[in-house]
Amino acid sequence: MTAGQPLRADPQQRRHSPPALHPALVPSYPPPESDNDESWVWSQIKAEARRDADAEPALASFLYATVLSHPSLERSLSFHLANKLCSSTLLSTLLYDLFVGSLAAHPTIRAAAVADLLAVRSRDPACAGFSHCLLNYKGFLAVQAHRVAHVLWAQNRRALALALQSRVAEVFAVDIHPAAAIGKGVLLDHATGVVIGETAVVGDNVSILHHVTLGGTGKAVGDRHPKIGDGVLIGAGATILGNVLIGAGAKIGAGSVVLIDVPPRSTAVGNPARLIGGKKGDDMPGESMDHTSFIQQWSDYTI
Repeated sequence: MTAGQPLRADPQQRRHSPPALHPALVPSYPPPESDNDESWVWSQIKAEARRDADAEPALASFLYATVLSHPSLERSLSFHLANKLCSSTLLSTLLYDLFVGSLAAHPTIRAAAVADLLAVRSRDPACAGFSHCLLNYKGFLAVQAHRVAHVLWAQNRRALALALQSRVAEVFAVDIHPAAAIGKGVLLDHATGVVIGETAVVGDNVSILHHVTLGGTGKAVGDRHPKIGDGVLIGAGATILGNVLIGAGAKIGAGSVVLIDVPPRSTAVGNPARLIGGKKGDDMPGESMDHTSFIQQWSDYTI
């Protein structure tokens, strides 16, 4: 194989492809009684890919090679990431083996990928389907590659982890240090310009929009980056600096600069950010994607 050449599907597998499903058989969301999200989501991805291949012949070869020729979500995802991130010196075959091995050895990574797919599908009205997210959402792909880099970092394979981080930053414009801990059910919406530092922690069911920075405050070493609780929503262009805690269910307004802790279920807006009160109820903004309800409580809001 020529250096940097993308992986290609085995044409011998084509004969085993099942018949196409009618688009009406592709539901939007998993049924509540589903007891195996990974199997269910993979079946939806394949059904959507068959539908799209039938509707758009120009994409048929791509969809077959990337989705329909593979027996599982982990292999399809590994194939796609390897082709996206390969270069003349970081071969697609090496990356494919790396991704497949990591996903096979760590079921929690697979479960997190499925949770991310479900999160994107339910939170982003522009997401046309699970296959659309898998194939086209660079925020989703960047997070999946990061999880493998995080495993490499924990295994003390740090040179490779940093090389993978660099490729993800080049290809997807998302820069997440391999040591950062990312939960499941995470949405990086649009994703361009997201920066997450080395000691940052992002909880479960968090939504982060483009150009968000979870950074340090200078040249200090040690634990120096933000800790984001479960269910947090961080608006576009927000900057959170230092080892501060953003409590579960909190909301950070777009463009805000946060330098202090934000209590759970409260909203911080402005530069520098100020708190505008808490919120009662069970709503978690990281899941509801409610960006604007705080305006009703912001007495000096003007247009």
